[in-house]
Amino acid sequence: MKDIMDVTDIAFPHLHLYLENVPKTFSVFGFQIAWYGVLIGIGIMAGVFLAAHVAKKENVNPDIIWDFIIYAIVFSILGARIYYVVFSWDMYKDNLIQIFNTRNGGMAIYGAVIAAFLTLYVYCRVKKQSFFQIADICVPGLVLGQAIGRWGNFMNREVFGEYTDNLFAMRLPIEAVRSRDISAGIAAQIVDGTNYIQVHPTFLYECVWNLALLCIMMLYRSHKKFTGEIVLLYLGGYGLGRAWIEGIRTDQLYVMGTTIPVSQMLAIVLVVMAIVAEIVIRSRMRKETE
Repeated sequence: MKDIMDVTDIAFPHLHLYLENVPKTFSVFGFQIAWYGVLIGIGIMAGVFLAAHVAKKENVNPDIIWDFIIYAIVFSILGARIYYVVFSWDMYKDNLIQIFNTRNGGMAIYGAVIAAFLTLYVYCRVKKQSFFQIADICVPGLVLGQAIGRWGNFMNREVFGEYTDNLFAMRLPIEAVRSRDISAGIAAQIVDGTNYIQVHPTFLYECVWNLALLCIMMLYRSHKKFTGEIVLLYLGGYGLGRAWIEGIRTDQLYVMGTTIPVSQMLAIVLVVMAIVAEIVIRSRMRKETE
């Protein structure tokens, strides 16, 4: 492996994988298009197609999904950006125009998820659909979209963890990442004569976790005990993975005035809520059948 990496290179030394000229953008007729946005878009479309497929399998009109997604995309993007800006306000308070600059990332998935669920709730009320039935149909597509979208973070050289020397350790040139994402722990491990950091590829961990969760959701879907159980599986399953992954990330967003990672706290709360709801609902179902 090179001691001096080019700014566009990414390496996984223990996997003997060295990627040269990995671009953040590509040009179409002179316009620079960010891979981050393209991959987010691919994730959204893949998720919608999967949700429409699940709807058809459950004898629900797929047009409901296609109709809903128009609103979901708009409000989820807004929610993702608002969440990020609110919990990193110090970065924007002196330069408000940067709030609208998303080319270098700055989207928080939990903001998108919260916005998507709120949008679905309003949509179902207006269209007189069952919120939990449609949510059960949509969440497999949501987690697939998240898995694909994380590769946008890879292209942006962001959302990585602390220093590691494990099998999946990733090397990034120092000049390719945001200086605020290089923690003291990472900086202390930079080897003299090199120009890279070596970190946890948390985008990869979350992608794999989400794909595993997707498989579980799809396998369990036909065995669910009540409407809304797949939603609880998503909230608890994703929250469980996000709680530990968030703990090693260096770009954490904090609860205002504290050093508590807001997304980690939210993830833990959702895990607890999902478990409690599952226990309570199943207990009530057993009592009703006695």
